[in-house]
Amino acid sequence: MKKTISFIIILVVGATLASGQIINRIDGTTITADSLRNRIQYLMKTANVTGLAVCVFNNNQPIFSHTFGLADVKKKVPLEPSSVMYAASLSKLVFSYLVMQLVAEKRLDLDRPLVSYLDSSLVDYKMNKGGGYQDLKNDDRYQKITARMCLSHTTGFPNFRELTPDKKLRIITDPGSRYRYSGEGIELLQFVIEKITGKDYETLAEERVFKPLYMGSTSQVWQKRFEEHICYGYNAKGKPYPLFKRDEANAAGSMSTTLEDFTKFYTALIGNQGITQQNFEEMTRKQVAIRSKRQFGPLAAKDGPDNDAIALGYGLGVGVFKTPYGEAFFKEGHGNGWQHYTICYREKKIALIIMTNSDNGESIFKELLAVAIGDVFTPWQWENYIPYDKKMDK
Repeated sequence: MKKTISFIIILVVGATLASGQIINRIDGTTITADSLRNRIQYLMKTANVTGLAVCVFNNNQPIFSHTFGLADVKKKVPLEPSSVMYAASLSKLVFSYLVMQLVAEKRLDLDRPLVSYLDSSLVDYKMNKGGGYQDLKNDDRYQKITARMCLSHTTGFPNFRELTPDKKLRIITDPGSRYRYSGEGIELLQFVIEKITGKDYETLAEERVFKPLYMGSTSQVWQKRFEEHICYGYNAKGKPYPLFKRDEANAAGSMSTTLEDFTKFYTALIGNQGITQQNFEEMTRKQVAIRSKRQFGPLAAKDGPDNDAIALGYGLGVGVFKTPYGEAFFKEGHGNGWQHYTICYREKKIALIIMTNSDNGESIFKELLAVAIGDVFTPWQWENYIPYDKKMDK
């Protein structure tokens, strides 16, 4: 394991040193590093993207890793590989990786009802900071929910109860029946895993992911050591959001990280290190088909053929689809001032990390994916990644 980790660190550092290398894309074409840099700078300027961190992988190893723009506009601090960024839902990708370790150790069964791991009824537990599951006491369907359902977003829960009109937790669709993105499902699985292991999630993430992969600038809660590398998120007009320092680990989205650290993690993930081959295959296999017209909003409840050509679906913690160049899996992150995307083409061993600290970040994703790795298959409309030029037309 130590040799593997050292190799990862060397590659991550080396990726920042290359300047004129050729980058292979999934369709067999190539692009030079200089051309990619120039295009990124053009896109950022045109779409008013504050800062961007990007890493391209060939042969499952980082070969182009760079940051652009600013981490702090007021102080004119450049975004750097060591800048601490809010990871948003990229947190869920780390959580899924950790969960699959527990599955390999047979401490967790993907298809065993989660309530069977608890000493008391789920609805009787009280949470330290609100939440809880008392709202479900008259709906026995919660007893069917499994870890597989939580990771594949088929629990039937809303994304977050706070986003519903009455702010109550309820099961909207039968567990296991339909994809419905849910942070609540991830939080439920986190709660059960903490009960199984007897450890809080921050401790688990440190022991199982961050320390083994030497991710010293990553945590599920804000750390004082991050103060020297602060990165702010910015709205569409370039105004900063207040810096929110999370003090409670939440697998659905509390993690802070850097391009350097997340590249180490992603290198381990796509290289199938830290989890068994069998569980990596299960994680990236389609568990449920997705036919909704959008991932969020009113159209999430309406089906259509928009993404049938790529057989869009969800695995365990990642979205999946098929292309003429093989299968791909992806995970996105989205929050006020933070917009991220990761994708890996498994057979081609080509992948991309995009992290931005701007509400305009997603507007360049469609073009950046195509330019950097030749990806024209990501379902950008389903993701609501409206290109900057189309936004200008409205």
